[in-house]
Amino acid sequence: MEEKYSYEKIQEMADNIKSRTSQRPKLGIICGSGLGGLADLLTNSEEMEYTSIPGFPVSTVKGHGGKLVFGKLEGVECICMKGRFHFYEGYPIWKCAAPVQVMKLLGVKGLIVTNAAGGISSKLKLGDLMLITDHINLPGVTGNNPLRGPNDERFGPRFPSTNAVYSKSFQNIFKKSAEDQGLLPIIKEGTYLMSSGPTYESPAELNWFKTIGADAVGMSTVPETVVASWCGMVVLGISLITNICILDVESTEEPTAEEVYETAKMRSKNLQNIVRLTEKSAVEQNVWNI
Repeated sequence: MEEKYSYEKIQEMADNIKSRTSQRPKLGIICGSGLGGLADLLTNSEEMEYTSIPGFPVSTVKGHGGKLVFGKLEGVECICMKGRFHFYEGYPIWKCAAPVQVMKLLGVKGLIVTNAAGGISSKLKLGDLMLITDHINLPGVTGNNPLRGPNDERFGPRFPSTNAVYSKSFQNIFKKSAEDQGLLPIIKEGTYLMSSGPTYESPAELNWFKTIGADAVGMSTVPETVVASWCGMVVLGISLITNICILDVESTEEPTAEEVYETAKMRSKNLQNIVRLTEKSAVEQNVWNI
């Protein structure tokens, strides 16, 4: 089994990045499927391919660009991951979240994580933006927690709490920003469940997820937010509802990746505008204590 990156290995990656840009980001943004356009928000941008960073994972999925983008958003230096990593790609789950540890050593204080998700709850409609208020870490509770293995206190404690992974202050700012854009009706709140993928879930699984309290389901995000919270970052999680889950086994409908990308394309500009205003207000209110 591949050993987890040591603190020193994470530091090597961070040092490599620092040697190639003068920018020192305070905010990180992780782009979900089809949402790489968030990187277009950054001004004075610089790009760095994942493949150029020794030891850094590489994206293998359509809709995930595979590069870091540095730049300024409302005057704050940011780092944007244009492409993330998934357990179903064959990576150990800790490796999917390792870039968050790299961000920590680059000086990142706040993290915005986006994803494309399937709506389970009847309150969710196609194109809604769901603020993640809690999560169900299905791989984690069955043995694949990103913090499994030796702990390094320089990142965080051995037994971190996950009671408050997602910042209420950050969420309130996001809702106000959406309201200012006239988009409050598409903002919902709920619990995100991570399944391992790559198969879309069966109706029986989806009904089980609904029973245990899941509002939306996806194949990412939780490893990154768990690690970010462990590292002391302020976290905002957003699910774009790109398909409505099929809970009836008699249905002839099927979810498709094309549906996901089309919905992401439809809503991407709205999300970009809300994120831009959210970041501006978060700076004014010093949410990240920078």
